Amino acid sequence: MIDIDEYVTALDRRLRGPGHLKRDLLAEARDSLEDAAAAYEAGGVDPAEARRRAVADFGPAEQIARDYQSLLALAHGARTLRTVLVVVPLVHVLWELNRQFWMGAWPDGETPLPGWYLLVARANDWVVWVVAGAVLTALVAGRVLARRGMGTGRLARLAGGVAVAAVAAPLLGSLSIIVATASVDVSRLLQLSPPVSLATVAMYAVMARLGVLARRCLVFSAA
Repeated sequence: MIDIDEYVTALDRRLRGPGHLKRDLLAEARDSLEDAAAAYEAGGVDPAEARRRAVADFGPAEQIARDYQSLLALAHGARTLRTVLVVVPLVHVLWELNRQFWMGAWPDGETPLPGWYLLVARANDWVVWVVAGAVLTALVAGRVLARRGMGTGRLARLAGGVAVAAVAAPLLGSLSIIVATASVDVSRLLQLSPPVSLATVAMYAVMARLGVLARRCLVFSAA
């Protein structure tokens, strides 16, 4: 039978997720084990045996790790969704303001805009707000489902799926408008001012980071 220190170390090796929450869970587990061991000792049990009994009562490390991992995955998923809810619309608005300031609207007299291009442009503008609405709905629904007894594992996987979709949709929208612009008048892409180019690079860097966080939601929920 393993000791408390060995047990907590075994838990630590099995868990993946936000560092601060992981440390809190491990500290909580250690405190519970130490309290249980102290209770056995107060009853006259040998200290070493008391610690082993406390570990045995706590449950197999594999089972406890699964429960804790679900909590870690759910916490990371909820935090990622909140980040997406704020960052995605903010990045879109800042980029649009930057573009309007440095480039303005499509100049009159240049290549006329076909109807399908305007449709793509409008979809690209609206997808950000649709994503924000979907993420907000997912956060509220998650709280409701948690109160109704849905397991943390299922909630974590749901959060991960929504997070991935919420990052992928604006990226696809942005790439689609680039492809559409190149199809209509590729010179518009070549004439981007340095501030707009820098803003575009920054936007994709932020979205890439969000993509990493969203992917971790799936990884943590599957661990």
